[in-house]
Amino acid sequence: MLAIARSLMSNSKLLMLDEPLLGLAPIVKRKILETVREIRKEDITTLLVEQDARAAFRIAKRVYVIESGLIELLGGEVSWGKPRNV
Repeated sequence: MLAIARSLMSNSKLLMLDEPLLGLAPIVKRKILETVREIRKEDITTLLVEQDARAAFRIAKRVYVIESGLIELLGGEVSWGKPRNV
């Protein structure tokens, strides 16, 4: 959370998050996801790289699933529904 706050202090228009949920307790994960949702409302572009596909699908506007360096699936929040075999 501190790293997110520090980047927002510089009035950035892009926030890049590399696996921000890795190894965190569920309650902390929820708080970070809530924070990312709030950041989206402020018109700050967010690039999220995350292994927890369910969490990423819940908050992402656009999703790219990459396997072995290739985009295997892509879609927007309307076209996804619930992830199945990701």
